Amino acid sequence: MSSEPVASKAEPASSREWHYHPDLPIPNSPLFAWPPQPIDSFRWLAKSWLRISERMIFALVAVAMWLYCQPSLEDCKMFGIDWIAQMYLRNLLLMVMCAGGLHLYFFVYKKQGKKRKFDPRDLTRSGRAFTMNNQVLDNMIWTCASGVTVWTAYEALLIWGYANGYVPWMSFSEHPVLFLLWFAVIPVWTSFHFYWIHRLLHWPPLYRVAHSLHHRNVNIGPWSGLSMHPIEHVIYLSSIFIHWIVVSHPIHVFFHNLWNTLGAATTHTGYETLLVDEDRGIDLGAFHHQLHHRYFECNYGNAEMPWDKWFGSFHDGSPEATERVRERRNGHRLQR
Repeated sequence: MSSEPVASKAEPASSREWHYHPDLPIPNSPLFAWPPQPIDSFRWLAKSWLRISERMIFALVAVAMWLYCQPSLEDCKMFGIDWIAQMYLRNLLLMVMCAGGLHLYFFVYKKQGKKRKFDPRDLTRSGRAFTMNNQVLDNMIWTCASGVTVWTAYEALLIWGYANGYVPWMSFSEHPVLFLLWFAVIPVWTSFHFYWIHRLLHWPPLYRVAHSLHHRNVNIGPWSGLSMHPIEHVIYLSSIFIHWIVVSHPIHVFFHNLWNTLGAATTHTGYETLLVDEDRGIDLGAFHHQLHHRYFECNYGNAEMPWDKWFGSFHDGSPEATERVRERRNGHRLQR
């Protein structure tokens, strides 16, 4: 498929609703396919880890955080504003560099134009739905003031737990295979967690109070990813508490949080790929989740695990799937 499709009478309706989309129907990962697909699963994992990718970058950043940007565990045995503030400033800088850098690249300087951009529209410059009538400013405020704060609070709590022996510790020297395997397991665990808490957040009372803030963003950008109500941040980032139970290392905690926070920024860029040349680049935006922001009652999870397929809420990007979602929404309106 060309990276810049042009709608024509011969094209399906889905092509005319988007500036760009991947080949349809979009798949889920082969990890949970039945019957098992070991070759496809290996290729999928290799594509995720054995080249420059979000996962590899976040893993390397997590290692650097532990080695160079983390107060010593001895200093973290007692809660203190000094070491927690240091962690907050570090996390804030990472978010500004990631979300801010992607926003400048794609939306301010428009270095990639609209190549691989899903939605042809630009971000909303003004609108009463947004804080201060500005989408980007609204997203930045909620991301930095609430998102980075909850991220840091959870992270500091776990580091305090490691320092005091309350959180089970894994060292690379003693368990190198399990240590590395954790990096592959964390995205799967967060996918499981995300589907179920996302369904919860779409429960009408909780949606009105909290999740509707995130859904102000129909056309999304990097700052939209972690733009959430504090209640949603508390729920969304809670998958990190698996480390209180399962043996791990602080590097895994850092990777886990980066996957949920900076990963939210990258998957909400609105672009499929950060191109380095005409055909190659780093995969970013997830069309699977872009469909959720457009059609709302579908794709509550992500492509890592096929929960939406198992529970009938999967939108594969096809016109038939769009029609099913619209019929479901109309049915819900009639019931109300």
